[in-house]
Amino acid sequence: MKPALQRRLPLFVTAGIFLLLFAIAGVSYKHFCSTRNVVNLFTDNASLGIIAVGMTLVIFTGGIDLSVGAVAGFTTIFTASLITNHGVAPPVAALAALALGAGYGALMGVFIQVFRQPPFLVTLAGMFFARGCAYCVGTQSTDIPDPLYQVLSEYELPLTAKVGIPLPGLIFMAVFIFGYLLAHHTRYGRNLLAIGGNEQSALLMGLPVGAAKIGVYTLCSALAALAGLVNTLYTTSGNPNFGIGLELDAIAVVVIGGTLLTGGRGHLFGTLFGLLILGTIRNALYFDGTLSPFWGSIVVGLLLLGFILLQRLLLRRTRAA
Repeated sequence: MKPALQRRLPLFVTAGIFLLLFAIAGVSYKHFCSTRNVVNLFTDNASLGIIAVGMTLVIFTGGIDLSVGAVAGFTTIFTASLITNHGVAPPVAALAALALGAGYGALMGVFIQVFRQPPFLVTLAGMFFARGCAYCVGTQSTDIPDPLYQVLSEYELPLTAKVGIPLPGLIFMAVFIFGYLLAHHTRYGRNLLAIGGNEQSALLMGLPVGAAKIGVYTLCSALAALAGLVNTLYTTSGNPNFGIGLELDAIAVVVIGGTLLTGGRGHLFGTLFGLLILGTIRNALYFDGTLSPFWGSIVVGLLLLGFILLQRLLLRRTRAA
């Protein structure tokens, strides 16, 4: 097998699995292939998709970020509290939340790069800290009755005469395009993959390893904050419990998408297909109505295990070649 084709094989497999699952569900359930349901695949999973984009870039370097779900949860309650309890204008509250998220990611990046601490432990501590801060802001869900929020939450970009794309879906699409261009059409994206492939070689080549790693954790945490803001648009409320387990879903989406967990290889379109697989499974269970949602976790777990085994097989072939 040619090296280029071998690198793309996980992406092709992910795309094939998505098409197969979607086709089976489309045949099994009436209206599953409707325009509305396709739009819902993107809208209902917008927050997860935004986080998965940032997680993909971090995993490109061989790192991990376990704090993203907690940062998203903190953002929702922080933003809702500023708007509802303190009368802050929504744009100002949103900018403050994004700035806090980016700064938090930069701080974790400094601990990882400058103090040479393992990403797993640093971001695990970050997860507990951010979740604790969320509960300090508020322990209950807080509604956002602001008129601007109501307008934004109801906005839809017309797609057909009866179906439109809600704002959360549009934001996710914009973030995905940004992430794709950054990852695969800029020097920065190539640097991230080079760091994940071999950090020492990247240093010897003169690549800005430190700046790239701190930057990617900053970006990932900022996207997690954006995912929290998107959830407030989706629900017109803030909830400190939002995002529990979301970091694990994001990692699963990235790995199912074919990105190598040890870094150095992956593609944003693989992450998109991984997200669509997860969304298709959940939607199919909803359309069925008789199966427990736990079956979705079982299927995702099996797919995750299969892709881990596929990655190991491909790595062995690459080293043998």
